[in-house]
Amino acid sequence: MSELGEGSLAPQFDLPRDGGRNVSLAELAGNTVVLYFYPKDDTSGCTVEAIDFTGLADEFAKAGAVVIGVSPDPVKAHDKFIAKHDLGVILASDEDKSMLEAYGVWKEKSMYGRKYMGVERSTFIVDRDGRIVRIWRKVKVPGHAQEVLEAVKAL
Repeated sequence: MSELGEGSLAPQFDLPRDGGRNVSLAELAGNTVVLYFYPKDDTSGCTVEAIDFTGLADEFAKAGAVVIGVSPDPVKAHDKFIAKHDLGVILASDEDKSMLEAYGVWKEKSMYGRKYMGVERSTFIVDRDGRIVRIWRKVKVPGHAQEVLEAVKAL
């Protein structure tokens, strides 16, 4: 499968989310959707990223955007993560990694010489027509949520 690029049609998804509901791209048609993919709930970088997106949630909403964090963690872990840090973004669970693979963010990684599969921290903006209009790969967390907000406002 070729890697998604800006202008590509966003792969559809329907995933379980925090609070026992589901979230799908189809139900969000007509909205701008920010999808941020992160490795694991309640780890240092992922916590900062989720808190940063939460801090800007009202501004994303004013700009007409829905923010969804996606990781392979189970819904129970998302619920605990949200409660512990008072998060205000949707967290979707992709335990079978089908969405992570469709978006090309389930990658071979390496740490201390050990190779393993994991989530490459990435963010995609999907426009109201379901097209990917912006992609960030190998995201560095500091300032990222603000940069994504500015990109959403510029649409």
